[in-house]
Amino acid sequence: MGKQFSELSDKHIEFIGQQKIYFVATAAESGSVNLSPKGGDSLRVINPKQIAWLNLTGSGNESASHVIQNPRMTVMFCAFEGSPLILRAYGKATVLHSQDDSWGKYASMFPESVAARQIFVLDVDLVQSSCGMSVPYFSYEGDREDLANWSEKQGTAGIEKYWLKKNQKSIDGFDTEIAKRSGLDVE
Repeated sequence: MGKQFSELSDKHIEFIGQQKIYFVATAAESGSVNLSPKGGDSLRVINPKQIAWLNLTGSGNESASHVIQNPRMTVMFCAFEGSPLILRAYGKATVLHSQDDSWGKYASMFPESVAARQIFVLDVDLVQSSCGMSVPYFSYEGDREDLANWSEKQGTAGIEKYWLKKNQKSIDGFDTEIAKRSGLDVE
């Protein structure tokens, strides 16, 4: 049932464009494996071999710390409507922060947000599809506005303060480089 591909096909890219949620998995050489759901207007297929996604501020910052240590990443999509399908893109990721040279190139692809924390660029090595026949049906009702509302209320200064307090280390104590690579003063 499963098939492997060296890159995303037009059919895969169309499927990805229809999805309202995707999942990102990362792991350092040791410590916890991270698996995060993502949504909203936060993912772009750059070409059949590259995906970029915008990481908004959240309570953890595991993906950044993991990719710095070990760039492997998997992005998974699954059909909750229509024909069953699970699609995974495996590869090596790069984490970009606002002070990095290529930040602007990728940031311009996404809606502006005070919560924009990092952008991950995944260079795809392998694509795998599988049946997804046991994935239940779910209906999309809309995006949550909670994070956007909270972020706007915090403003840039509040978000940066939050990063310094909550986003500098992973749960395993690994550095995320958010302060240094975002130009923040650590007191």
